[in-house]
Amino acid sequence: EIGTQETVGIIGPNGSGKTSLFNCISGFNELTGGQVLLDGVDVTSKPPAVRARTGIGRVFQNFGIFREMTVMENMLAALEAHVSLWSTFVPWQKTSQQHRARALEYLREVKLEGKADERASSLSGGQMRLLEIIRTLAFDAKVFLLDEPTAGVSPKMKDDVAELIRKLQTLGKTVLVIEHDINFIQKFCNRIVVLDSGQVVLDDTPERVRADARLREIYFGS
Repeated sequence: EIGTQETVGIIGPNGSGKTSLFNCISGFNELTGGQVLLDGVDVTSKPPAVRARTGIGRVFQNFGIFREMTVMENMLAALEAHVSLWSTFVPWQKTSQQHRARALEYLREVKLEGKADERASSLSGGQMRLLEIIRTLAFDAKVFLLDEPTAGVSPKMKDDVAELIRKLQTLGKTVLVIEHDINFIQKFCNRIVVLDSGQVVLDDTPERVRADARLREIYFGS
């Protein structure tokens, strides 16, 4: 159970079930038991696209951006997919202009406005990660599932990713972060869940998790 506006780190060795957990939440894996509830609404039988529209945003480990599209086009894809009912009555040209202006506002948040018309494939690993997270924000996700957001990211860009996650916190978003770097996630998480072989082994504050002998046993053996 994750509380609204809570930020929780998910750690564990390879094969412990971290990404499988995200697949179950977002609808890519079919559950053999249990339920997935979002704000009390059962979405267990809903496909991934429907879950996304209800507020579940997924950022994949292997970069889910559209590399052959420009940075701006990536943002517009998210904004146009989240067009509200009232905007269907606004002339297309005006709506398009509004979306582009809004997209630039989001890109400024991650210092990518200067690359708006460049192909997304030209970005560094860290910039791609920032684009993917800010694009998910533009889609107005309530719950963010971040699968190893620092994978392939330089040490300097890790700080930028952490800053963006803190931004999500200030906006009242619920965030789940899969990471191997406990030093990274304890910058913004007040709770860490440790998985091993598909089971929750630890669920506590970062300080208590780090001090628990079971954590060392999971990673290095008894």
